[in-house]
Amino acid sequence: MATVTYITHDGDDYEAELVEGKSLMQTAVDEAIPGIDGDCGGEAACGTCHVIVDPTWITTVGRSGSVEEAMLSMHPEREANSRLSCQMSATEEWDGLTVRLPEFQL
Repeated sequence: MATVTYITHDGDDYEAELVEGKSLMQTAVDEAIPGIDGDCGGEAACGTCHVIVDPTWITTVGRSGSVEEAMLSMHPEREANSRLSCQMSATEEWDGLTVRLPEFQL
């Protein structure tokens, strides 16, 4: 079983099982992870699923594309490893992935 850990701005961590092809946003919503709302339903149109990928994982999961960049560029807490979790489809090789949630998504 592959897992991902979501760490809130306050330092609380939540582990969830990764499902091949399922977005990190949908996994978080299904598991009621606090701080991931996914208000637009995964259309990369709201930014309420913003995560900051642990730097050791960014090569494996990849960087944001142009659609993500359009939303992330408006985000005050954007970091170099920021992604929209709705645009991140899980794979088995992501087992152990860690992402942090920005403060505004508490």
